[in-house]
Amino acid sequence: MAGKTIDFIFDFGSPNAYLALPPLRDVAGKHGAEINLVPCLLGGIFKATGNQAPMMANAGIKGKNEYMMLEMRRFIEKHGFTRFAMNPHFPVNTLLAMRAMVAARHRGEEAAYVDAVLKAMWEDGEKMDDAQVFVAVLDRAGLDGAALAEAAQDQAVKDELAANTAEAVERGAFGIPTFFIGSEMFFGKDRIDAIDDFLQETA
Repeated sequence: MAGKTIDFIFDFGSPNAYLALPPLRDVAGKHGAEINLVPCLLGGIFKATGNQAPMMANAGIKGKNEYMMLEMRRFIEKHGFTRFAMNPHFPVNTLLAMRAMVAARHRGEEAAYVDAVLKAMWEDGEKMDDAQVFVAVLDRAGLDGAALAEAAQDQAVKDELAANTAEAVERGAFGIPTFFIGSEMFFGKDRIDAIDDFLQETA
């Protein structure tokens, strides 16, 4: 499977996107696969599919949200996420951050940008839908926050993010994190072991 690509349908607003990326990187490295982060809007995916955030969907089911949090804690402990913390401003509107991710990719700065925003969102508790906070966070990471915020307003950038989101839905995505290897779809951070198995079986 060396040389194959794992498309990761991605939005910073999902804590599970933060939790999924490091173990996915380990699996990709093990099999010589490449990870392609596909910036999308989780809200747009929800709207297009009639889905909603699990905490809302499970609100009327006794014990289900509590169990979901238990499984999250187990995943965090298994993978040693010592710096993870739920963002106190959750849910955070990620429209600016996701548009700027598209812009950062075109500027050749995607890797540094993604690491900086994930850290701000899910370690430092920053309010990343505040434009001033957004710029300051990126400046501290050695990026040009103002330039990225400005580039996020380009119509071509907006259109690309919208197109990514629509294409993800067309492929079958209904939430994040979703992963595609060719036509094979996997959903949720708990499916990374299944991705590992699939890459091994199809090597």
